[in-house]
Amino acid sequence: MSWLLLAARSTAPGTHPFIGNTLLQAVVPAVAAFTITLFAGPYFISLMQRLKLGKQVREELPQHSGKVGTPSMGGFLFTVPVVLLTIAYNLFGTPGSENPNKTHLSLLLPLTVVVLCSTLGWVDDLMTTVRIGGEGLRARFKFAWLVVIAIAIVAILHLPKLISPHDQNQVYIPTIGDTNFGIAYWPLAVLAIVGFANAVNLTDGLDGLAAGSGAFAMAAFAIIALLGGKFVFVGIFSITLFGALLAFLWFNAFPARIIMGDTGSLALGAVMATVALMLNQMLVLLVIGFIYVIEALSVMLQVGYFKATHGKRIFRSSPLHNHLELMGWHENEVTQRFWIVGMLAGVAGLALAFS
Repeated sequence: MSWLLLAARSTAPGTHPFIGNTLLQAVVPAVAAFTITLFAGPYFISLMQRLKLGKQVREELPQHSGKVGTPSMGGFLFTVPVVLLTIAYNLFGTPGSENPNKTHLSLLLPLTVVVLCSTLGWVDDLMTTVRIGGEGLRARFKFAWLVVIAIAIVAILHLPKLISPHDQNQVYIPTIGDTNFGIAYWPLAVLAIVGFANAVNLTDGLDGLAAGSGAFAMAAFAIIALLGGKFVFVGIFSITLFGALLAFLWFNAFPARIIMGDTGSLALGAVMATVALMLNQMLVLLVIGFIYVIEALSVMLQVGYFKATHGKRIFRSSPLHNHLELMGWHENEVTQRFWIVGMLAGVAGLALAFS
């Protein structure tokens, strides 16, 4: 933990941007996001119940039959406050940043990601609610739109000196430093955005699992951004989302009163990857988002093995959290143990980001 001690020593008042005014800038919107989400929660849940926009459950998961009808589209509970607060507070910001004329424009990117992906997820959630009873958007259609959004994000990241202070196509490799990935950066960045949007979506199957893991991840990225000093406003956005996710957990923890749905999971995953790219931490994203990575890999392995062996399975069910439930783990056991792993992954990611 010597790297933490060194970081602490370097943060004496007046010597590091994380202290003083910058810390206040970060805390205020985070507390505001937590407060707004917490107070809006009961009203939003009541509205969803009146509209009968509830969750459906896969037939092969009878242990979740009690969740049928639980209000969905809960992603709006944390995405809307984050967007409004970022526009009202962060986007206008304060002078004194490393690039006062353009740095606020960088926040337009994660805001756009949240709005577009929340909208896409909302349409899918709306089609799969108990009231409407549809099967949702076709997987190929949803995937295609995520790819389009991801390509647009990566293109905007390449606008000269507008979004990122680091050189284009650069990826930070722990212990080595910034490395130019050349043209390979584009497909890898698009894969990161689309992959994490789908990975968070797959993880959103147990009460509090996706939201709690997401809160730990955004906290880690906020610390990386604020300690780095060059990404202050990205850090403020990240910690604002962290505050909103904590409040969302108030209602989403077992037994959940509301479900995140695609409305929240697609936005959370895509914006997490976007923040990582803005921080030049594409590789560290795989560590900080370890829970989402293993959940997605479990599905890929299951599907691949099933097709290759004509019907055989590696897991009893996928994603991994469903397999563990069928092994006898209680839903709370799975969620809380995954949270522990997620916290450790966040600490490991912080260590690698400053190595």
